[in-house]
Amino acid sequence: MSLSHKHQCREIITKAICGKGRKFSTVTHTVTPPNGPTSILGAWIINHQYEAVSAGDGIEVIGTYDINIWYSYDKNSQTDVAKETVSYVEHVPLSYLDPKHRTSTVEVSADATQEPSCVEATVSTGGGSVIIRVEREFAVELVAETKVCVKVCTDGCGDYEDKDYDYGSVDGDYDDLDPDLLDDEL
Repeated sequence: MSLSHKHQCREIITKAICGKGRKFSTVTHTVTPPNGPTSILGAWIINHQYEAVSAGDGIEVIGTYDINIWYSYDKNSQTDVAKETVSYVEHVPLSYLDPKHRTSTVEVSADATQEPSCVEATVSTGGGSVIIRVEREFAVELVAETKVCVKVCTDGCGDYEDKDYDYGSVDGDYDDLDPDLLDDEL
């Protein structure tokens, strides 16, 4: 039996994670309450909702959240809460993308690894509005059908003594893979 008959490979079409990306961002919003604020007593983000859509070389996360600001006015003699709904589109580039995936089968998802949170709220220089700094982070994945190559044991699976398998690829080795993208979790 020749080597070509002894070792055969098959291409299998399977769904796999074909792209990944992550993006941390800090954004600034300006909220103008009905009364000129004197000081900020609290600021928080609630009601965060988002979805992911494929967008060229990356994935766009489209979402909304509410900014609530508890503030004092009239020389700290009165308090009120200002609420504003903010819409956003965050483009997350893919740091890895399998070029051989089938584009007609693409499904994308996003996970908020850091929900939007207010890290700073200050009264503007003119005193008529509040400047809010918000941090958020998303991890995205692109799942699609792709081909994988597997070794076929023509004589059954019991022959483990033969260890002269060569898994080298015609397309090259995996030297260009970024090890930081590999998941350590099982």
